[in-house]
Amino acid sequence: MGSSGLARLQGLFAVYKPPGLKWLHVRETVELQLLKGLNAAKPPAPEQRVRFLLGPVEGSEEKKLTLTATSVPTLTTHRLVRGPAFTSLKIGVGHRLDSQASGVLDHVTREHVDRILAVIQGSHQKALVMYSNLDLKSQEAYEMAVQGVIRPMNKTPMLISGIRCLHFAPPEFLLEVQCMHETQQQLRKLVHEIGLELKTTAVCVQVRRTRDGFFTLDDALLRTQWDLHSIQDAIQAASPRVAAELKKNLRLRLGHW
Repeated sequence: MGSSGLARLQGLFAVYKPPGLKWLHVRETVELQLLKGLNAAKPPAPEQRVRFLLGPVEGSEEKKLTLTATSVPTLTTHRLVRGPAFTSLKIGVGHRLDSQASGVLDHVTREHVDRILAVIQGSHQKALVMYSNLDLKSQEAYEMAVQGVIRPMNKTPMLISGIRCLHFAPPEFLLEVQCMHETQQQLRKLVHEIGLELKTTAVCVQVRRTRDGFFTLDDALLRTQWDLHSIQDAIQAASPRVAAELKKNLRLRLGHW
């Protein structure tokens, strides 16, 4: 595959991770499929370069040598000399994390749950502003809060920017959580703490990531699409949004400093 084909692998894409499959196995599988696709492609014709080679003078009886301009292949671009390199793959699907939880909620109402969630969201929003190092009295902080683009400047604990109950049918309830720097363990702990606040018990039985940044489930490649051409097409489709997101983040950081 030529340099243009490799260039189409520069970017971000999302894949759907089946339940029960570890993310490391997903990454290794995707990498293997990419390598298979690259190795199966017809290699491009080698680039040519002009070299002056020393050889005998044609038609001369004497053993005279001369330099002759000759076109030879450039071995530096040969597939056996320079193979494709992969540093890391950004694999993810999500923005909302729909966490399904269950517990003993006979004495708990929807209003009780909503009140607890509002308190949790408020405390995390205060922490988000604190980690963003913004002056709360500044016009900049107000404008960023209105746009919903306040972000922490460094690594932080899990921060929740939004949480609500989508479905309430005791003993089960479904939460939608918008968060950053989260882990599944922290989300399970969150559900457990909600149960304690409600004077009952709650256990997280399922976590599903439905968005990561601007990537949604519609962008995520299914397992049957983990091949070279599908990934190249996905990268190209996401390229304008990636560029816009990088530009927006750069503008916000420059404005912040």
